[in-house]
Amino acid sequence: MKIIDGGVTAAKGFAAAGAEAGIKYKNRKDMAMIYSKVPCVAAGTFTTNVVKAACVLWDKQIVENEAFAQAVVINAGIANACTGKQGFDYCAQTADATAEVLGVPSNSVLVASTGVIGMQLPIDRICNGVKLLSGQLAQTREAGKLAAEAIMTTDTVSKEVAVTFEIDGKEVTVGGMCKGSGMIHPNMCTMLGFVTTDVAISKELLTKALKEDVVDTFNMISVDGDTSTNDTLLVLANGQAGNTEINAEGESYEKFKEALHYVNMTLAKKMAGDGEGATALFETKVINAASKEDARTLAKSVICSSLTKAAIFGHDANWGRILCALGYSGAKFDPEALELFFEGGGKRIQIYKDGVATDYSEEEASEILSQPEVTVLVDMKAGNEEATAWGCDLSYDYVKINADYRS
Repeated sequence: MKIIDGGVTAAKGFAAAGAEAGIKYKNRKDMAMIYSKVPCVAAGTFTTNVVKAACVLWDKQIVENEAFAQAVVINAGIANACTGKQGFDYCAQTADATAEVLGVPSNSVLVASTGVIGMQLPIDRICNGVKLLSGQLAQTREAGKLAAEAIMTTDTVSKEVAVTFEIDGKEVTVGGMCKGSGMIHPNMCTMLGFVTTDVAISKELLTKALKEDVVDTFNMISVDGDTSTNDTLLVLANGQAGNTEINAEGESYEKFKEALHYVNMTLAKKMAGDGEGATALFETKVINAASKEDARTLAKSVICSSLTKAAIFGHDANWGRILCALGYSGAKFDPEALELFFEGGGKRIQIYKDGVATDYSEEEASEILSQPEVTVLVDMKAGNEEATAWGCDLSYDYVKINADYRS
């Protein structure tokens, strides 16, 4: 597998565009489009929140019931959540407008929205934006970048990744983009994620690969403990790589899963590191746990702890908060058996062993916690399973951003 510079236009046959449509923001791009020149098999995972945005309901209907998809239209600024029948009708109108300009069926158009909950979309601007985007579609690297920038809300940077690998001697590409900075919590988060690939694969195996992989990627991040109404992760596969279709598990399927995992994990980490007001990516890796579920539960508990996140922001080696988060996670373990380490900037120090603190240097610990990427390593000494979760520190700016979000 080779990591390349790219996003949603990296795979063969995919075009994209990003433009300013005046949805809510002024003087910035706020609509994007992804289009495949041929129909794609599609898979998706969506928010676990009982309150689901209209666009989530629309996309679930298409992904679960239609044979293929061919385009995605995304807007930033307004979430189209808690908007009733009118909000769902606006999804249909967006799909109809897209179908008209691209010459594809309406039921092959997916839609996604992010932004303020409770506001109705300005459908006239949305439809005008669709026309504008359709005229700017391109398969270039720059077009992918513009699309990634257009879906941002409180994100400070756009988020893209792409990889290539070989199946049957054919080069296969998987690329993606996402947005997400706040209202981020495990079991999907305020995120919109779009992955495109030219691999030929059955809808059944694409769905299986995505649903299995999301458990250890997007479902292992948290910024603030809030699960959004709009979480959507879509994967489109158009078969343009020319490989023999993957319709059974085996070597080709495993290669694809590895590439998909790298793309999903990279995008998930980019979101966690760009959490609202964050100054550091905060990773917790749990090793030698009694079970995989225990490892996931323990790792997520630490990165979700507000007190631990605040300590990371203050570069304070307050390891008691980590032990506390492990202890209330619900997993059973012996607190005197585990070992705790801090890692960052190429350094590692042991903080806790045999039920007590080690004779570590507070200065060295603070230096490690001052790095832009900080890892807490927890060795449970209880088995052979492991899991990693990603979050960010909790700064003063998080409150400032969210206190003023609607204005």
